[in-house]
Amino acid sequence: MSLLERVQSTVSAVKIFPLPSVVLFPGAAVPLHIFEPRYRQMVRESLAGDRVLALAQLVPGWEGDYQGRPPMRPLCCVGVIGWHEVLDEGRFNVIVQGVVRARILEERSPEAPYRVARVSPLPDAPFEGAEVEALRRALFDLATRAPGEGSRSLLQLAMHAQGGGLADLVASATVGEVQRRQELLEMLEVPARLRSVLSDVSELAARLGTPGPDGAPN
Repeated sequence: MSLLERVQSTVSAVKIFPLPSVVLFPGAAVPLHIFEPRYRQMVRESLAGDRVLALAQLVPGWEGDYQGRPPMRPLCCVGVIGWHEVLDEGRFNVIVQGVVRARILEERSPEAPYRVARVSPLPDAPFEGAEVEALRRALFDLATRAPGEGSRSLLQLAMHAQGGGLADLVASATVGEVQRRQELLEMLEVPARLRSVLSDVSELAARLGTPGPDGAPN
């Protein structure tokens, strides 16, 4: 069973981790330290079952009701726990691998202290337009301005990524601001997402300056 098939088998009741500081993209991975009791229970039960977990953003104004169930943004990323480590006091370190965008359709009745929702997966349609190569060229330009192992690794991964997956891969590695990441996650039209990430990469490259003869930025 593929990771997408695993996610699709759970869509009627996906465990949701609302995390205001993190936006996960399909194809990317994030490390998380789990310490709140309700989310420790969520991870325990996820590991004992399908290992599927969604990360979602909260609607602005959530701060006063974080311990409750404040409204969530409707677009999230569903992933799978690919690695975990059990720590003292029932805490966990986990790595969640993003699999697919999804729309939260309805939140289930609170039978558990954590949140569960019915979701609709939103996989990208295949896309091979000119925007793909334009983003790869911009990524190459960025790597010449910021040489290093991280840039080389990203370039290697980008050579194999296609369509919307390329945009997600590059956004995950180069876009840090949470709200901007959420905006890109919510871009369902692949060409528009590629163009938007291209703009972000070009802006970042411009800030780094022109590379000198030795490859270092001037």
